[in-house]
Amino acid sequence: MFRTLLAATTALTLIGSAQAETFRWASTTDPQTMDPHAVNSAPVLGFLNNVYEGLVRRDRDMVIEPALAVEWRSFPVESQSAEHGWRFVLRQGVTFHDGSAFTAEDVLFSYERASSEDADTASWFGSVTDVEIKDDYTIDFITNGPNPIFPDSIANWMIMDSDWAAANGTERPSRDTENFATINTNGTGAFRVTERSPGIETVLEPFDNWWGEPEHNITRAVFSPIPNSATAVAALLSGEVEMINPIPVQDAERAAARDGVKVIQGIEARVIMLGFPHDHEALKFGDNAGDPNPFADLRVRQAVAHAVNVPAILQIVMRGTAEPASQLVSPAMRGYSEANAARPEFNPDRAKELLAEAGYPDGFSFGLKCPNDRYLNDASVCQAIVGMLARVGITAELNAMPVRNYWPELRADNFDMYLLGWSPGTFDAEHPIRFLAATPNTEKKLGSWNFGGYSNARVDELLPMIQTELDEAKRQQMLDETATILNDDVAYVPMYVQPLLWGVTENVTLTQRPDNFFILRWVTVN
Repeated sequence: MFRTLLAATTALTLIGSAQAETFRWASTTDPQTMDPHAVNSAPVLGFLNNVYEGLVRRDRDMVIEPALAVEWRSFPVESQSAEHGWRFVLRQGVTFHDGSAFTAEDVLFSYERASSEDADTASWFGSVTDVEIKDDYTIDFITNGPNPIFPDSIANWMIMDSDWAAANGTERPSRDTENFATINTNGTGAFRVTERSPGIETVLEPFDNWWGEPEHNITRAVFSPIPNSATAVAALLSGEVEMINPIPVQDAERAAARDGVKVIQGIEARVIMLGFPHDHEALKFGDNAGDPNPFADLRVRQAVAHAVNVPAILQIVMRGTAEPASQLVSPAMRGYSEANAARPEFNPDRAKELLAEAGYPDGFSFGLKCPNDRYLNDASVCQAIVGMLARVGITAELNAMPVRNYWPELRADNFDMYLLGWSPGTFDAEHPIRFLAATPNTEKKLGSWNFGGYSNARVDELLPMIQTELDEAKRQQMLDETATILNDDVAYVPMYVQPLLWGVTENVTLTQRPDNFFILRWVTVN
């Protein structure tokens, strides 16, 4: 299935010398942390995929391939018990950046750390009931039933050195407070962090003892966050950096016309949506702060869906680079529901009717929270939504902020409505159901990004069946039913699939993947 994504995977290949070089690149957002288990977000996981490694990884075409494990297989099989699970045979001779050896003990420790209540990655292991070391290079993951997508679900799970973590007091991750692993790293990846100044600059250098075969010629890689898009474009055009991600939609055509610069365009796996405060009792912002929560009424959520003019956002704000979305995954993902391909029509008159039926003929005021440096044109999209909602009588007070402040606000329930982008790490429709639609349950490791507390008993019933069903047709029927429920409930308002727009100088060869992870080991500076 992942081969269908080849069209979204772009390689810019140019002829030139292959001498070793310094590579400099910039993005709007600095990774929030260097801890691979603390924050489950693309800026963190994408960056750390250059430093840490998992048992498996994705290749240029998003296909799962060996990394720290050389083979894996599901059981039961004749030689093993009747329990369900997966056995991984580990790569021998691997060392961490500090020279210590990699063994199954590090895998077990990393599982315990990444699945703990302190971790933002705990939901990846919701089906795991036990982990058993068989020998130094063999380890079993016991699951609560068949789990055909388990290897896909842990493609971004990164292994840490258990001794290093213990020596530095970082046995557990932390999102809110700084610990040793927040700034320091010790992975097995192709690159190691040699300097880290959060918000200013991070320097990486090749790891000479990496087990793999380098496909790059970089001697030093320097990352700088540049929040101001105009400054980032200027840095690219002047040659101060070799790449910016993203390049603003409004600047892409101008940059592409410049000698020495290319714009690489694709479609990301990320769906941009609006989220609601399903479990809030009252509004927290605007003139109606303290009043009962209107978004608890299905008709109000339906009104929002009809009031947002997605075609206009695609044409005017995104300048034709994005595609409309009708559900929590894009059509390129496994399990996409063709039966739910139609999204709500733009119909402000119907929106007004629904608001009146819900008891809000004159509308209401509330607070809309958005990031201003996380998604492509995120603040501009939110500003457009404010205007669209105003036309049907709903007054949204927009508060756009840097993403480093945004996630803590959402986790603290400090919102009335919010913008969210979601890219499924498994490239499967089960992923957002587990994270965004399952009733939040820390013990079961479910709903960790379901900020609004959406809950539907049938969705909760279907999820474990989806996770364990081996018959593809039966599994798709359950995914179709789930997508229908989420659309009927207006659990979220999916709007569009985000585009990929990278600005690159012509002397660079690189690979653009639809997960928007930038992998340094595929970069050549000519």
